[in-house]
Amino acid sequence: MQVTGEAEYADDTPMPPNGLHAALVLSRKPHARILSIEDSDAKSSPGFEGLFLHKDIPGTNKIGPVIDDEELFASEFVTCVGQVIGVVVADTHENAKLAARKVRINYEELPAILSIKDAIKSNSYHPNTEKILEKGDVELCFQSGACDKIIEGEVQVGGQEHFYLETNSSLIWTTDGGNEVHMISSTQAPQKHQKYVSRVLGLPMSKIVCKTKRIGGGFGGKETRSAFIAAAASVPSYILNRPVKITLDRDIDMMISGQRHSFLGKYKVGFTSDGKILALDLEIYNNAGNSLDLSVAVLERAMFHSDNVYEIPNFRINGKVCYTNFPSNTAFRGFGGPQGMLITENWIQRVATELKKRVEEIREINFQREGSILHYGQQIQHSTLAQVWNELKSSCEFFKAREEVDQFNLHNRWKKRGVAMVPTKFGISFTTKFMNQAGALVQVYTDGTVLVTHGGVEMGQGLHTKVAQIAASSFNIPLSSVFISETSTDKVPNASPTAASASSDMYGAAVLDACEQIKSRMEPVASRHKHSSFAELVSACYIERIDLSAHGFYITPEIGFDWKTGKGIPFSYFTYGSAFAEVEIDTLTGDFHTRRADVMFDLGFSLNPGIDVGQIEGAFIQGLGWVALEELKWGDAEHKWIPPGHLYTCGPGSYKIPSVNDIPLKFNVSLLKGVPNPKAIHSSKAVGEPPFFLASSVFFAIKDAIIAARADLGCNDWFPLDNPATPERIRMACIDDFSERFVKSHFHPKLSV
Repeated sequence: MQVTGEAEYADDTPMPPNGLHAALVLSRKPHARILSIEDSDAKSSPGFEGLFLHKDIPGTNKIGPVIDDEELFASEFVTCVGQVIGVVVADTHENAKLAARKVRINYEELPAILSIKDAIKSNSYHPNTEKILEKGDVELCFQSGACDKIIEGEVQVGGQEHFYLETNSSLIWTTDGGNEVHMISSTQAPQKHQKYVSRVLGLPMSKIVCKTKRIGGGFGGKETRSAFIAAAASVPSYILNRPVKITLDRDIDMMISGQRHSFLGKYKVGFTSDGKILALDLEIYNNAGNSLDLSVAVLERAMFHSDNVYEIPNFRINGKVCYTNFPSNTAFRGFGGPQGMLITENWIQRVATELKKRVEEIREINFQREGSILHYGQQIQHSTLAQVWNELKSSCEFFKAREEVDQFNLHNRWKKRGVAMVPTKFGISFTTKFMNQAGALVQVYTDGTVLVTHGGVEMGQGLHTKVAQIAASSFNIPLSSVFISETSTDKVPNASPTAASASSDMYGAAVLDACEQIKSRMEPVASRHKHSSFAELVSACYIERIDLSAHGFYITPEIGFDWKTGKGIPFSYFTYGSAFAEVEIDTLTGDFHTRRADVMFDLGFSLNPGIDVGQIEGAFIQGLGWVALEELKWGDAEHKWIPPGHLYTCGPGSYKIPSVNDIPLKFNVSLLKGVPNPKAIHSSKAVGEPPFFLASSVFFAIKDAIIAARADLGCNDWFPLDNPATPERIRMACIDDFSERFVKSHFHPKLSV
């Protein structure tokens, strides 16, 4: 249905006859006091039905996923461009937008913080968010003389827009004279919509139902930041007792709903002359924006993944969450992990440059082994790192590829090729312990068909398919006999968001629990005499008055982390992978294409290899966008031509997501064979986020090609290259007679972080 376009999404839900459309009234200043709001022009706008501000909210105006540090409608101050000040409803989508634009707001402007560096200078951090992890003694190691070399540097990591194909959308209506509220929403967390609407309307959660059939992509962007949009539309719906639909246009969605966190990493690394890493002192900062949202958890995961796959005996990492006057940044596939690992791979690459060794050699001699104790106290178990690395190295014929690229570069001045091989490990679990729980409801009908409802959301990742497979195999019936209709807060309560790659593990296990309960009730009937079909057995059980419905539940065992001691077991297990990439760049224009990418991934015994290979390919291409194509340009000190705090790249005209042309010309994905995972359902492993970081192989292959271009001019020094490695950045890094008139070899281009 998705392929043919017949699948229905939130915005396809037909509008009831008395339905209204909503549009948001948004701040145009990054930091200001609201002096007055003039609505006379809006009221005379065609089709106008109402303007609702903070004073009209029936319940509380304070919201937030972790702490209530946000206002639904700004009351006195605005703290970013795009902050919601109110909501307009009108008879059509276009009329609602027109009326919202006519609301005039007068401001008194206040100083704004518009980058991580601004925040560090102004000491602008979210309160109580500083985190520290330590292992060994970093200072002693630096002073002991054990390190042959010590290097220091910093890495800027760019943000990324989710660009889900379906923008945020909700349809909300009241029933029973306004006593109950129902909504259909595009969200990864229906329970959060239920909670937010409950708060702002002052109704108990038991009177609010949120349903989600499917969503057109989420990637983390609809985990928390979709909830305030639905809550804004619920106010007019409740007050007017009429259905209200809100669907954001792409530019508004990009402007207000937050992106992947940009990061700044400052490192000091000590190592021996043969490339063994001895000590790392790391400071990392993330750009949270104007509210806390999930930024602490994003920082924590970045800190957990700041070793990538490397043994670092002495390790200190300090993390801070920066308060800035941008829309609150949020979850995005990888959830801080890729940013932490990219900082690591940057300094690993620099170590190789300092020692004039191949970077793959530096990686290999520092690999973690089975039984390694990580910097947060967890022990490595069931490691498949060496297998995924060595199998890939042999299948992609790495040394042959390296030699061919070197030969090509010797004979070509303006075209250069580069190769890189990058490993990854990704921890599976929500790092907040209580979120690792899942519920499901399984109902068996007398015709032998099964209806499954669980707390997870289908967003194109194939979750419902995997869960249906688990139910079908448990009952030993065809997949066509199992149906999953929708995700609904009145069927499975208090569900965690569909996030952290853990949904197949958790909801699959919850469904299996429910199926096993039903099977154990059916067993006495089944054992009395042989039935010709499952339907016949079910009918016999029904006649015997046996309960054919069960609620299943699952909690991830043996996990927990204590930030007071900085030690614990945050992850149930790790997913491992590695990737090889070969690129070709045009040194005069900075254009590049990926000639080849090979991925080797350990997914245990895959529940569905077709879905999982698709997830690896999709994650790789989305990651390629993050490292090489997608650049967010904000009005900040680095971009004075953009109004302060405004997002310039708010649509596909100026913000470049990967297209067909960006897919590697040869793209091979392989799954490691014969490695069952004892920690998850049917020995499988999670797949959503772990492959994302492997696209950094393309980034480092680009850097390898630039190194070859610079070598032609005798320039062999290390140089900074931040992501995204856009054509402009590639071009200016390939120094030659043309570029040297403008920049020196250590040129560091500007980036909004």
